[in-house]
Amino acid sequence: MALYRLLDVLPALSGDARITRLFTLVPGSDFGVDVFSAIERVGGTLIPWSEAPTRSYDLVLAASPKGELRLLRGRQVLLPHGAGYNKAIPDEGSDSASGLDPELLLREGGDDVPIALHALAHPDQLTRVAAADPRAADGAKVVGDPTLERLLASLPLRARYRAALGTGPRKLLVLASTWGPESLLGRRPDLPAQLAAHLSYDTHQLALLVHPNEHSRLGTYELTERLAPALDAGVILVRPHEQWASFLIAADALVTDHGSAALYYCAAQDRPVVSACRGESELIPGTPMDQLLSRIPRLGPADTVEQAFADYQPGTGEAAARAAFAHRGRALNLLRAELYALLGMTPPAIPCAPRLLPRPLPAERLPTAFDVDADATDRGVRVVRRPVGIGPPGDHLAAEDGAASQALVRSAGLLYRRPLPAPADRSALSWTSDGWTRHALSTYPGCRSAAAILPSGLLLFRTRGHSDAYAVEVEPHTEDGRVTRPDPAAAASAVHAWLLRRSPADTATPSRLSCVAGDRAYALVLRRATADETAGLF
Repeated sequence: MALYRLLDVLPALSGDARITRLFTLVPGSDFGVDVFSAIERVGGTLIPWSEAPTRSYDLVLAASPKGELRLLRGRQVLLPHGAGYNKAIPDEGSDSASGLDPELLLREGGDDVPIALHALAHPDQLTRVAAADPRAADGAKVVGDPTLERLLASLPLRARYRAALGTGPRKLLVLASTWGPESLLGRRPDLPAQLAAHLSYDTHQLALLVHPNEHSRLGTYELTERLAPALDAGVILVRPHEQWASFLIAADALVTDHGSAALYYCAAQDRPVVSACRGESELIPGTPMDQLLSRIPRLGPADTVEQAFADYQPGTGEAAARAAFAHRGRALNLLRAELYALLGMTPPAIPCAPRLLPRPLPAERLPTAFDVDADATDRGVRVVRRPVGIGPPGDHLAAEDGAASQALVRSAGLLYRRPLPAPADRSALSWTSDGWTRHALSTYPGCRSAAAILPSGLLLFRTRGHSDAYAVEVEPHTEDGRVTRPDPAAAASAVHAWLLRRSPADTATPSRLSCVAGDRAYALVLRRATADETAGLF
């Protein structure tokens, strides 16, 4: 985490060829496993710790006071780490808030160099530092939080981030877990999967932010294995550097513990936030995080999540964030002025600006089979889809041929197939749309319907017992000047449920029916397929 904060701050010194930026890892951290690869990813020059104390530096920037920083020769700058001093870690051997241990903030005796600048995000933090030890406040100044500056500068990219994630008309629900036994994953490890089992796939997209310390402690493989049921259901495991902040901008709602990600979320936008747990033994009373958790709804069982968000009072999160961050919109330039003053240099004429956050990465795993509840009437069908295997069975199982396992394909009442990428070789073997639907019904006796999703979005549909192939046109939903379209697989489930209520003689075409998927109703037009449509390749 400390490295990532440094990377947010270094743009204050960018554009200056007089400055050389070097990295080193102070020994003693339990979470340093990923640091070397992270520095390599950004192309930084790494000095081994065995060499670092033998050299002299004009500035030493650190985002944590822990470790043998005093061995580095140069004026030291302690930068913001998280949204203030909200928790105490019992294992650190001090009663002070994490980051406020006087023994770490003071540099006394021998060749130790005092902290030249302790950059803080809010005046209340200056009061906290002075209370820990008045001498430690001598070099402390309030400059704001450069990480928050990146979020605020990137707010106009919200629609772009959501498009990159494929969120569409769904609500993006983000869960934020800090590290340690008091965290969301420490207290409620099954919550991501429980929410995925409860919420309709067509109404909500889920993402999980996990503190970098947990990524480092467990390793990517172990973490993903522990979260496998949730990830298989489409929950996105967010990468720790920069990605977490992009997700906070894209989010519609947040479930949090006592980690500081929630305060950044509340500072950037006033959207619902609820708590999954409070970090009882770590959370310090009266801090901004304590204020937030005391005022927002508490999430009980996963199936109460909608009510918890409805109970959120607008403005609550924003009020807590104001107690954590000052100088919004000015932090990076204020810090820049302080750093150049310490260097005794004039900053470049070109002003610095926060770097916009990158596009977030979508889920690496997407569900390929769904338990579908279908409430069918003569006029239409309401479908509620949930990823298979994490909840009770639905009215029918819908599976994607070519993506779901053989066991799921054999058990499915509805098989659908999405278009494959265009083959590079024109001699490659391809199905016609009608050829594949006939093949599916003949190969899998338990399959009642087969739907070929054509590149145009048209569905070529066959249902057992119906001699005709149907074409299904899915009309978009227009609302407030914006157009949305359902997942064609959801429309296929609606048609499947509607046709099963009718005999072929009772199915007049064309027929117009409503498909309610998620929070919106879409019009479907079902008619007999033309010869060209049944012969089309996909």
